[in-house]
Amino acid sequence: MKSWPKYPVIYEINTCIWLHELSRKHQRLITLGTIPAAEWDCLGSLGIDAVWFMGVWERSPAGKKIAIGNSKLMSEFKTVLPDFSGNALAGSAYCVKNYVVDRKIGGPEELACAREMLTRRGIRLILDFVPNHVAPDHQWVTSHPEYFIRGSEEDIKRDPSSFMKLGNNIIALGRDPYFPAWPDVLQLNAFSSGLRKAVMETMSEIAEQCDGVRCDMAMLMMNRIFGMTWNALAEEKPSDDYWTTLITGIKNKFPGFLFIAEAYWNLEWELQQQGFDFCYDKSLYDRLERDDAENIRLHLLADIKYQDRLIRFIENHDEPRAASSFSLEKEKMAAVIISTLPGARLFHEGQLEGLKTRIPVFLNRRPDENIDKLSGLQSFYFKLLAEIDNDVFRNGIWQLCEVHGWPENGSCRNLLAWIWQKGENRYLIIINFSSAASQGMVKVPWNDLCGRTLRLNDVFTGIAYERIGNEMANNGLYADIKPWNCHFFRVKMD
Repeated sequence: MKSWPKYPVIYEINTCIWLHELSRKHQRLITLGTIPAAEWDCLGSLGIDAVWFMGVWERSPAGKKIAIGNSKLMSEFKTVLPDFSGNALAGSAYCVKNYVVDRKIGGPEELACAREMLTRRGIRLILDFVPNHVAPDHQWVTSHPEYFIRGSEEDIKRDPSSFMKLGNNIIALGRDPYFPAWPDVLQLNAFSSGLRKAVMETMSEIAEQCDGVRCDMAMLMMNRIFGMTWNALAEEKPSDDYWTTLITGIKNKFPGFLFIAEAYWNLEWELQQQGFDFCYDKSLYDRLERDDAENIRLHLLADIKYQDRLIRFIENHDEPRAASSFSLEKEKMAAVIISTLPGARLFHEGQLEGLKTRIPVFLNRRPDENIDKLSGLQSFYFKLLAEIDNDVFRNGIWQLCEVHGWPENGSCRNLLAWIWQKGENRYLIIINFSSAASQGMVKVPWNDLCGRTLRLNDVFTGIAYERIGNEMANNGLYADIKPWNCHFFRVKMD
C-alpha cells in the first residue's frame, strides 16, 4: 500500500455491534472472518483511508461482573436498550483482560482475514490501546503486581472506592485526576520500568496486527500528569516520558505505524511533541457544538504544524450522536468544516445514517431506530466523502481566508472560508455557520488571480459561477449565503 496520506479519513466501527447488525441482516452468525465481500465493498466505497475497529480485545469477565453490580450502569443500559437482557452485556471494551482478539468475534486469525479484506480495498486498520489500566483478571495482577500503583491497608480503609484487594496486594483503581476512580479497572504505574518494557512487547504484538492505534486517555500517562495524579504512590519519575519511549521504540520497528491520542486539557501540543501523529481536537468539537463562527475562526488561527496533527470529529463513541446534538442543517455544516480542515478526519459508523442513540461501550447491540430517510443526510455525507476523496484534501495545502463586511452589515462574522490547493487542483469553501442569512467579501489568497477567469462549480448545488480574477484580487469574492449553508467550490482557472 501507499504511505499514509498527510490528512487521512478514519471510520470508527463498534466491532461487536457492527457484527451483530450484519448477523441480523444476513440471518446468520457473522464474525470478522465471515463478513460478505459486499460489506467490505460498502466500506471501500466510502473513500476512507482507515477503519478503527473499536473493541476487538478480550473483555474481562471480572469487569462484566462489576458492571452487573453497578445500579447506575444497569439503569443506563436499560434506558438505552429498552429490551436489555444479560446477553446484550459484552463487558467494557476498555476493561481489557488480554490483548488478544476476542474469540467471540473471530479471534486473531479472523482479524488477519479482515485486515486483508481492507488492504485489498486500500484501507488500513486501527485498533485500541488502553495505556492507563487493565482488568482485575489481567495476567499481570498475579505475575507482576509491581506494574501497578499499590496502596496499603490504610489506603483502602480511608478510600475503599479507589482501591481493590487482590490476594496479598492492594491495587489502586484506574482514574484520571478530576473524577472518582473507575470501579472495574486497575491502575498501571507509568513510572515502572518493568511495565514500560512489558508494554513495548505488548505494543509490538499489536503492531503486527494493524497499522495504527488509538490510545485511550493518552494524557494520563504523561510524566507530569501521572505524577500529579499519584504523587507518593508512584515510583521515582523517569527522565523520559512514557510516550516518547514507547512511540520511538515502535516506530523504529514499524515505520509508518500511526499513533492517535485521545487527548484533553489542552495537552495536544505536548503529546504531539512526544510523538503522536494525531491528537483529538476536542476544543473544535466543543466550539462547533456551542460557539459561533468567530470563535471557530479564532481556533483555526493556530500554527499550521499544530493543526496538521489534530483529528477532527463531530461524533465518536464517547460523544453524543451528532444527529442528537446538532440540528440537521447545523450538522451538515459542522461536517463540512471537520472534513475540509487540515488534520485527520474521524467519522463514526451510524453517523452517516443519522442514528441518535449513543451506545455504552459495554453493550453488543443497539436499539432499532427509525431513520429519517427523507432528510437527505446520508446522501449528503456520501457526496461529501466522495468530494474529499481527492488528493488535494489528503495531501494539499490549506489556507484560511479573510472575510470582510461593511458598516451596515456585520453578518460577515458568521462566515468561515478557506482554500485548498495542490498544483492546479483548487477548492474554495465558504460556510455560513449561523441561523441568519449572511454576506461578506472573501479574500482569496491565491497570488495568480490577476488576468485570469475563475469558474466556480458548487459541488452541492451544481450551480456554476464565472468571476474575473482581477476583481477578486482587488475586492474579494462577494458571498451571500443562506442560514446553515455553504459554497463548496471546485475552482478552474483560465
